[in-house]
Amino acid sequence: MSRTFLKPTLVAAGLLAMASYSNDASAEMASVETLAAPCAGCHGTKGSSHGPATPTIAGITQDYFISSMESYISGERKSTVMGRIAKGYSAEEIKVMADYFANQKITRYKQDVDPALVKKGAKLFQNYCEKCHEDDGYLADGIGVMAGQTTDYLRFMVADFFSGDREWSKKQKKKMKAMMEDHGQEGYEAVIHYMGSKM
Repeated sequence: MSRTFLKPTLVAAGLLAMASYSNDASAEMASVETLAAPCAGCHGTKGSSHGPATPTIAGITQDYFISSMESYISGERKSTVMGRIAKGYSAEEIKVMADYFANQKITRYKQDVDPALVKKGAKLFQNYCEKCHEDDGYLADGIGVMAGQTTDYLRFMVADFFSGDREWSKKQKKKMKAMMEDHGQEGYEAVIHYMGSKM
């Protein structure tokens, strides 16, 4: 089965399953494993993503998971399918799922990276990113974990911020624009390779 065919099929299956769980939730909440099962189609087993366009959500904080789902539900964060998926869950179910994914250990997969860009990216990361993406990108307080995300996903994320599809905080905006002005797209590519090298 081709990857092109597989992904939409998994998403469709996830949407159908999620709709079923939502109906059941009015009577009795499904187990957290059942609630989280539709997420695996895009975000990987237990939240560790293999896909190029979706992030690993294992290990993210409860607050960040909940705020992300609320942003998808309100439309504040633009998406292709996540807005529809998020609306299928109740606030109580989202909280249970937030606890579940916060307690999952991230599985990081080896990626092809350029050693020269990794070296350059390490310095840029310390200067422009470390204050928000603490512990060399492994931890984050209220924002996503960067270390070990797929390089393709990180490129999509950067593009979304600069296009306005994602809203950045005042501190993020200042730092991200400064790096673009000082080092251009090549600087971002270096940081992406550095984060992609993390295991």
